[in-house]
Amino acid sequence: MKKLSVLLLIAFSSALLMIGCGKEEEPEVIEEAVVVETVEEVEEEVVEETNEDLPPEEGMVRSALTNEWVSEEVGSLRPLAVMIPNDKSALPQYNLSNADILYECLVEGEITRLMAVFGDWTQLERVGNIRSCRDYFIYWAFEWDAIYVHAGGPFYIDEVVGRKDTHNINALTAPASVFYRTSDRSAPQNLYLDGAAIYDEANRLGYPLEIRSDYAEPVHFQFATKTEPNTLEQYATSKVANKIDMADAYPVTQTWFEYNEEDGLYYRFQKPSGGAHMDAATNSQLAFKNVLVQFTYHEVRDAKGYLAFQCIDSTRDGWYFTNGRGVRVTWEKSSDYGTTHYFDENGNEIQLNTGKTMVCIVEDGDTFSFVD
Repeated sequence: MKKLSVLLLIAFSSALLMIGCGKEEEPEVIEEAVVVETVEEVEEEVVEETNEDLPPEEGMVRSALTNEWVSEEVGSLRPLAVMIPNDKSALPQYNLSNADILYECLVEGEITRLMAVFGDWTQLERVGNIRSCRDYFIYWAFEWDAIYVHAGGPFYIDEVVGRKDTHNINALTAPASVFYRTSDRSAPQNLYLDGAAIYDEANRLGYPLEIRSDYAEPVHFQFATKTEPNTLEQYATSKVANKIDMADAYPVTQTWFEYNEEDGLYYRFQKPSGGAHMDAATNSQLAFKNVLVQFTYHEVRDAKGYLAFQCIDSTRDGWYFTNGRGVRVTWEKSSDYGTTHYFDENGNEIQLNTGKTMVCIVEDGDTFSFVD
């Protein structure tokens, strides 16, 4: 016991001696250690928060259409807007799954026509098939400063197609080498384009191939970040929407979308396809991160049923769907080349999530539905 007491006393004395000798230096060491740890923690947080803003490869930029990373060449390339038929005899279409934005709107006979907007299109070998223009689609193509591709159209298109700033390529008047027909189906549903040939034709026509910043607005959609996606849960009025049914608005195609929780996408279905809307080139079903429904004023132009849609308007109703939920929005477009902006109930522009977007144009007064 005495030995143990002595040892404890010696140890205690030594400790006191160490404290007495080091009391001026030790706080500085501790302070430096704290500072180093704090700096490292802050640096780690900054890297985590800003890592999404760093391109995965040098020279990549954000796509204005999807917010995905793309090469600088693709990011500066003017989009291509292509008129695609959607009736049963036109199916299956080719390379629709490679479109970044897809518009659907009624034409005469209550069928719908599609306009596919491609950001990266020069290497696509078979796009289509391709059908005739309706003038209201051109005003939506203007928003993206897109080169507009079609196969003729009714005389209602003449005024807007004839404008100097309408850079269109018409399959009915273009050189024979620009478009081609296939033998696997009958005309007129067998007309396709090759991206490289369209690029050469646009160049021959003197169309700028890079986005013209003095035409379309440089920023179109507002995008949320992937680390903080727009779940729509911040809106008390948002609704669960696992299925969006457009059958009332599109009585022939009866388009609908089903939400897949595993990948967070809305998959497209329609009656002419017999269910899943498939791409024959990629053998994949069309799917979208964002679905916009846009109620639009319309008129019937004549006895043939040709329609007119008022593309430039304000405070019209709509809906935005993403991540399995939907919320009511309003939209406005103030000029030919102006962007269609979408606003929430507080008047703030909505943020879309990174990925492909489907825009469903619906006649004002028609209805659609969704279920949880």
